[in-house]
Amino acid sequence: MSTHHPVTVVGAGLGGLSLARVLHVHGIEAAVYDLDPSPTARDQGGMLDLHEDSAQVALRAAGLYDEFRAAVHPGGEAMRIVDKNGTVRLQDDTEDGGRPEVNRNDLRRILLDSLPEGTIRWGAKVTGARPLGGGRHEVTLADGATFTTDLLVGADGAWSRIRPLVSAAVPGYSGVSFVEADLHDAATRHRASAELAGSGMMFALADEKGFLTHVENDGSLHAYIAVKAPIGLLDSIDFTDAGTAKKTLLQHFDGWDERLRALIGDADGALVPRPVHALPVGHRWERTPGVTLLGDAAHLMSPFAGEGANLAMLDGAELAAAIVGHPGDTEAALTAYEQALFPRSERSAGESSDSLDLCFGPDATERLIDQMTAHTR
Repeated sequence: MSTHHPVTVVGAGLGGLSLARVLHVHGIEAAVYDLDPSPTARDQGGMLDLHEDSAQVALRAAGLYDEFRAAVHPGGEAMRIVDKNGTVRLQDDTEDGGRPEVNRNDLRRILLDSLPEGTIRWGAKVTGARPLGGGRHEVTLADGATFTTDLLVGADGAWSRIRPLVSAAVPGYSGVSFVEADLHDAATRHRASAELAGSGMMFALADEKGFLTHVENDGSLHAYIAVKAPIGLLDSIDFTDAGTAKKTLLQHFDGWDERLRALIGDADGALVPRPVHALPVGHRWERTPGVTLLGDAAHLMSPFAGEGANLAMLDGAELAAAIVGHPGDTEAALTAYEQALFPRSERSAGESSDSLDLCFGPDATERLIDQMTAHTR
């Protein structure tokens, strides 16, 4: 006999977990399916700044605000803008500016620990879904198993298997590629780079390339090496050979300050390529019975507005609120949710696209200083 769930969430990222948690607070249980074999199967990434009007709203709705505050990284809101010569051009040492930093792994653990055992089906890769009529869907897993659901939520990220049910849109390459690197025990082992980067976030951008760094709560310095280039640039680098990959990347930063170049040359462990993709600004879909999207599945954008995780969590909380507020009427709930989702995500995606153009366009350092100065007035 096929398994049936009233509510199914595909993806145990921050957005999907926020949805499941807020529903649980209101006595509604959801089944969450995730392709990872366990909650610790892979690192979830670095630091996140959580905004008062989005992720923090979701955490309050989830009843987890105090747990979040206990995990905040002190000093993480500090910010520096540095030019390619290593001169600090702008420094903001704000202690509490309303966007506290927390490690993504810690935040995910808080959400996971708040859900009843068995909520998440680990190692369950969704490969597709099809409508059965009346808003019901049949979902297929990689092992051939199927189940049915009354409400299907795609919280499964950039390459969502649920998105094709509502939209033909696919993410496109933004023109910018990241390579992630880590410098462990930065304050002692990589002192010069750590002192330049400061205690929070650092931007060093020029000539359509640059470095973005943040200090993690374990003392490591996490760096994004960014280059505006055709997507084939990363494909041409053998990242299985760290030494060769470093030499290739360093060629793009000839003449830059050695403390910045050391973010590549002195990196510990593997370098990880991350081409930046985005859905079209203003992505939306017609109301489709019994299914919706949240987070990157709905509005994948570049990270240059700092909104991705924040919006995903708010999406999850608002979808839960809509379901709770329309008992027995899934379509009314999804209509209300999407009416708020679409304009909100369009604004943020537009800001993200504009910020990417600023950071990798002419006079990036000066324009970024002007933008940051305007925001702090």
